[in-house]
Amino acid sequence: MRAGPMGCEAGEPAAAFDALDEARAEAALRACCAAPGWVRGMLAGRPYGTAARVFEASDAVLARLGEDEIDAALAGHPRIGDRPRDAESARDQAGVSGAERALLDALAAGNRAYEQRFGHIYLVCAAGRDAGELLGVLRARLDNDPQTEREVVRVELAKINRVRLGRLLDELAAGGPGEGTRA
Repeated sequence: MRAGPMGCEAGEPAAAFDALDEARAEAALRACCAAPGWVRGMLAGRPYGTAARVFEASDAVLARLGEDEIDAALAGHPRIGDRPRDAESARDQAGVSGAERALLDALAAGNRAYEQRFGHIYLVCAAGRDAGELLGVLRARLDNDPQTEREVVRVELAKINRVRLGRLLDELAAGGPGEGTRA
């Protein structure tokens, strides 16, 4: 059996997620992605039965979202290197938290240049990456044209959603809260 994000086995049931009442499932999904259309699409697809189906649905729903929904998703993320707004962002950016001041300053300058060039925050799947690597990726992406960069943003958002959904499913399977109040 192939392992999914964060230890979820692709064939294991996602029964705990499927069993959440609508309000708890919505809150849990909002903690994964701030795009209302993504949350609605994920809720509409329940029950999933397996983690693999949850991840596949996430990718499919994301692929159908309009640019306004992608902008809503972006608005739910802090800048790389900024103080995280919530537990999910803190987990995602754990590799940045201990970076030296000079590196954090370089990330801040890179974020400003990126936002000036593309009109939105620099979004990257930061899980398991340190500040130096994320700065290198940012600098390389500054060379993208706007259309290519929007495509890259969708790919990175899909990765982030999968990581967060994996954590959610793992937590629910272990009997945790799974409603966006995780520490």
